[in-house]
Amino acid sequence: MLAVAPFCEPIWQRPARPDLPDMPLERDEHVDLAVIGGGLLGLSTALHAARAGRSVRVIEARRLGEGASGLNGGQVIPGLKYDPDTLLSMFGTQRGEALVDFAASTADRLFELIAAERLAVPHRRDGWIQAAHTVTALRAAENRHRQWRARGADVAILSPAEIAQFTGAQGYVGGWLDRRAGTVDPLALTLEIARIAVAAGVRIAEQVRATALRRGPAGWHVITESGMELTAKAVLVATNAYSDDLVPGLAETIVPLHSFQIATAPLSSARIAAILPEGHAVSDSRRILVYYRRGPGGRVILGGRGRMGLPRTADDWRHLHRALLRLYPVLADVAIEKRWFGRVAMTPDHLPHVHEPQPGLLAVVGCQGRGVGLMVALGERLAAYLQDGDQRALPFPLSPIRPIPFHRFRQVGVAALITWYRALDAFER
Repeated sequence: MLAVAPFCEPIWQRPARPDLPDMPLERDEHVDLAVIGGGLLGLSTALHAARAGRSVRVIEARRLGEGASGLNGGQVIPGLKYDPDTLLSMFGTQRGEALVDFAASTADRLFELIAAERLAVPHRRDGWIQAAHTVTALRAAENRHRQWRARGADVAILSPAEIAQFTGAQGYVGGWLDRRAGTVDPLALTLEIARIAVAAGVRIAEQVRATALRRGPAGWHVITESGMELTAKAVLVATNAYSDDLVPGLAETIVPLHSFQIATAPLSSARIAAILPEGHAVSDSRRILVYYRRGPGGRVILGGRGRMGLPRTADDWRHLHRALLRLYPVLADVAIEKRWFGRVAMTPDHLPHVHEPQPGLLAVVGCQGRGVGLMVALGERLAAYLQDGDQRALPFPLSPIRPIPFHRFRQVGVAALITWYRALDAFER
């Protein structure tokens, strides 16, 4: 997402090396696969499709990394919002087991990609803590621990003393540690996957907006804002929270929300040593949760839900500063130097959705806070499905596009619910 004002500045910086080569659309261009959206999902799918021998064109309405893929907090968390037993009850034994196995592997696939391709992506694999602020939340964490531990996952329950030691924060009664997880620089990851995709033969055009899709005898025609047209045998719409009316009804299946983030000024080595001393990423158990980690330059990064509309002033991030001081009162005299936001997509069932409304047209929405590892891993599976049409390659079943009833009023209801949840969270503090 583009910065909208001088007070909105991400911490993630583009590398000093030259940008990727400019590859504008050509007239009468034909490819096997057109990918609309140059985020992690679109680029990962493009990479694996190209390596399978397909000609691939990616078009991105902005610059690469200016959407949520490059503006998130960089937490790499395996799993989904639901625990294994719940997924099995929702999808049945065969599909559920396949989905659980896929969800368990997403962080592995990402870190394996970084290592195998020698990607220039700052990263750490120190684990992720889900911090419990109430006894009820701790009981839920213990249930989650039991299920993943039974499947051999490297996880642990943290006592009050241990979570205080690992986070350096105040207010938690315990928590859950998933050592499979870690952190990355998400902008560097996005650009590096784009780099190896180009090396594999993918052609990427930035600042090209698709405005219409039309199916014809030769395949799918992608019409752009400038009037250029691209013909493809198959199309993947990977626009997620930035979806519009390109695919009828798709935007009405999600509620787009803003994830706001802040980063402190660099801290001294003595100060930073007492905050997340072992480098874990953390999310708390509140209804309107916050997530935080160490960032580049000895900073602390903290994020959480922001206002539904675009930010207008630096005060729109003030609730995050209050949350930071609740956790770390010693940072009261430390300035907030960076503020930024990205758009995320919430689905009613809190699961990613894979749609194929017409043959050769795929669309995917809904990351649910797991997007970094999830979308990179899912891209490989989508490429396999596009190659041979075998739905067993897809961890999620294909589902019809079902717009949310009264969608135009949904955001108003969500905003009211967020306000109510904030009040409940404050009461439980």
